[in-house]
Amino acid sequence: MHTARLWVRSILFIALTWLMASVALANQNTLLIVGDSLSAAYGVPSDRAWVQLLQERLNNNGLSQWNVVNASISGETTDGGARRLPGLLADNSPDVVVIELGGNDGLRGFPPNVIESNLAQMITQVQDAGARAILVGMQIPPNYGQRYTQMFADIFPKLSDRYNTALVPFFLQGVYDQEGMMQDDGIHPSAEAQPKLLENVWPVLKPALN
Repeated sequence: MHTARLWVRSILFIALTWLMASVALANQNTLLIVGDSLSAAYGVPSDRAWVQLLQERLNNNGLSQWNVVNASISGETTDGGARRLPGLLADNSPDVVVIELGGNDGLRGFPPNVIESNLAQMITQVQDAGARAILVGMQIPPNYGQRYTQMFADIFPKLSDRYNTALVPFFLQGVYDQEGMMQDDGIHPSAEAQPKLLENVWPVLKPALN
C-alpha cells in the first residue's frame, strides 16, 4: 500500500513538473538576431556586447519572457544571411527577427540591387513565418563614391517602406565618428560603444516586444 502511494505521488510530481515546464515554454518568446561582426561581438568581450546587454535589459525590465538568440557571424553578407535564414526560422520559431546585415556587402562593393534583393528575400521569409522583421540600417564610408554610398544608404528605408517593417535608421549613429568608440581597424565598434549600439536599436525594438 505504501509503495502504491509513493508510485502515485511520483506520477503526480512528474505530471506537475511537465505542466509547469509546458506553461513556461508557452510563455517564452524568441528574439532572433541575424547579423554580422557588429552583432557577433568581434573584438569585444561577449559579456559586454550589445546583444548580451540587450538580454540583460529585457531581464531587468519585466521582459524576461524574451529569449535572445544571436545567430550573427563575423563576415556575413546578405546572401549568406538569406541562405541561412530558413533553417534559423525553422529551428527557433522566433516572434521577432532583427536583420543587421549589408555592411560587408557595401564594403565589398556589391551591387546595390543585389543587396536589396537579398534583404527583401529575408524580410519576406520572416513575415511568411509569422514573425516581425526589424531592419537595421547601415551606411558606408564616402570614399566609395557619392553615387554608390547614397544608393547603398537608400536600400534600408526603401525596404522598410515597401514591406512596412520597423527600421533602425543607422546602427552606428553616434559611434563611427566618436573618439574611442571604434576599434583600431576603424570598422568595428569598441567595447565602450556597445551600450550606444543598444540605445540605437532599443527605441525601435521595444514596441515590437510589447
